[in-house]
Amino acid sequence: MGYRISSDKINIFTYFISVIVLGSALLSLPCAWTGEARLSYLDAFFTATSAVCVTGLIVVDTAMFSRFGQTVILLLIQFGGLGIVTFATLYVAIPRSKVSLVNRGIIKEMYIDEVESNPRTIIRDILAMTISIEFIGFMIIRHRFKRLGIEQYDFSAAFHAISAFCNAGFSTFSDSLNGFVGDWVINLAFIMLIVLGGLGFVVVQDVSRVFMRTKRKLSYHAKTVLAMTGILILAGMAIFYMLEYDKAYSAMSVPEKLLAALFQSVTPRTAGFDTVPQSALSLPSVALVIFLMFTGGSPGSTAGGVKTTTIFMAIASAFRGYEEDGSIVYRGGALSAASVAKTLSVLARAIIIIGLSLLLLLAIEGGKFSFGEIFFEVVSAFGTVGLSRGVTADLGAVSKLVVIATMFMGRVGLFAMAINRGSDRVERFAEFPRESLLIG
Repeated sequence: MGYRISSDKINIFTYFISVIVLGSALLSLPCAWTGEARLSYLDAFFTATSAVCVTGLIVVDTAMFSRFGQTVILLLIQFGGLGIVTFATLYVAIPRSKVSLVNRGIIKEMYIDEVESNPRTIIRDILAMTISIEFIGFMIIRHRFKRLGIEQYDFSAAFHAISAFCNAGFSTFSDSLNGFVGDWVINLAFIMLIVLGGLGFVVVQDVSRVFMRTKRKLSYHAKTVLAMTGILILAGMAIFYMLEYDKAYSAMSVPEKLLAALFQSVTPRTAGFDTVPQSALSLPSVALVIFLMFTGGSPGSTAGGVKTTTIFMAIASAFRGYEEDGSIVYRGGALSAASVAKTLSVLARAIIIIGLSLLLLLAIEGGKFSFGEIFFEVVSAFGTVGLSRGVTADLGAVSKLVVIATMFMGRVGLFAMAINRGSDRVERFAEFPRESLLIG
């Protein structure tokens, strides 16, 4: 029996491809663009893919789109930002009066144990949580934009609130958030939206239940995600502060340096905004940014990357001893052998995608850009981050297609490949002999 793609994977791919194609068609309309020359379909396709995959990489300035064009981008970000998790849950829950065992398995894999309840309730909670957080962010940003005299502050605030929560990185300002590097209100509002969007709906719901005292304690998953997120943010902030103190942050006051370091620590996972141009950072900082982009946010969130729990499992696998059944015991919990295997699978697939994209871009653009610039671009595309060192806009047509494929595989493909249902497996009537392979 040959390998067969499951209907769930086909529907996930169909949904995202359909939205991208529709979005690119709308963005290629003359009414969507205000530039002198007409926007090419390839650039419209690149922008639509970046928006739906909530990446934020751009080949043309978002400020050059008309209000109609920016509204299309905003909707693409929202549809993509709700994530594969929400789409898959909507797909398996709404059209059916009963959820099959296979589909319930998919939901459980996405939402840990919380999904053993009614899937419709989960959908309602996800939508309500998304709208509520985005609205709070909108009101804070709107108030600040109005005080600062930003033109069309209502639309601009809504655009940035949704873009930040969805970890998209799109901005109606040509220089992203560089003009707000010392503005505490704007920075903290964006950080709040980015972090909440990147934690995952299960974690946010878990924390809210404990806070409202409807649940006694946080789940093991929530504790791990919060710990990893806190460590990455605080450690990243300290490192960026020290590395850029007298370099990229040299003209700032100490409070502004701390704020810039905090924002820089948050945005690579995987928001894509910047208050300081990435090209201004030193090489050690660039290396840290690449690691944070590769890590990304957490499962079930709007963020990309291999996810914080994958990195946690990889570290635990490297430094903790294995039990007889292949599991790893850590802080009162046993991480199953299947989870360890899935971690290695995700990391291997991520490395393969990044490696192939890197080789292709080096072969095409190697004479124009350095290895470091291209590597940064590839990891940013894979992690759906959107940060760039000034490479994206100057890519050739074939290179843009490579980046488009990398964004799509990083956002949709990696997750789809990670879904292993019983229907995907070859039925066996006999066991293969167990073999040994020397490792290390």
